[in-house]
Amino acid sequence: MTDLALEISRHLPFPPERVFDAWLDPKMMQKFLVPAPGMSVPEASNNPVVGGRFRVVMQAPDMEESWPHEGEYLEIDRATRLRFTWVSGYTQEDSEVTLTLKPANDGTHLTLKHIRFPSEESRNNHEGGWNLILEKLETTL
Repeated sequence: MTDLALEISRHLPFPPERVFDAWLDPKMMQKFLVPAPGMSVPEASNNPVVGGRFRVVMQAPDMEESWPHEGEYLEIDRATRLRFTWVSGYTQEDSEVTLTLKPANDGTHLTLKHIRFPSEESRNNHEGGWNLILEKLETTL
């Protein structure tokens, strides 16, 4: 177990409620949870309550292999904070993501913090993926 973490901040020109709700809407999740160009999300499902679970399956283009990501919602405070576990073949069982949203300049200041990675390589790969996901979130909204 390591203490490796990453933190990314971004301003989105949308109200916090709209940004927050996208993270809990499976149809929206399929549109923006793509960590690399050309990838898709053929499956996204969730039970958006504390203790509820979600599942997101990421698919690379021209490959049969897919990458399931699953987790449990630990905290849901609409338009303010969303915290959940994030488990895949590239993370630890106790890996956790926290999204913090604050109204700012006619939009939302979003901070994503992801903690507990098995290696620096995993952290660095996730940092790239999360950056692309946040870019896609903005263009999707």
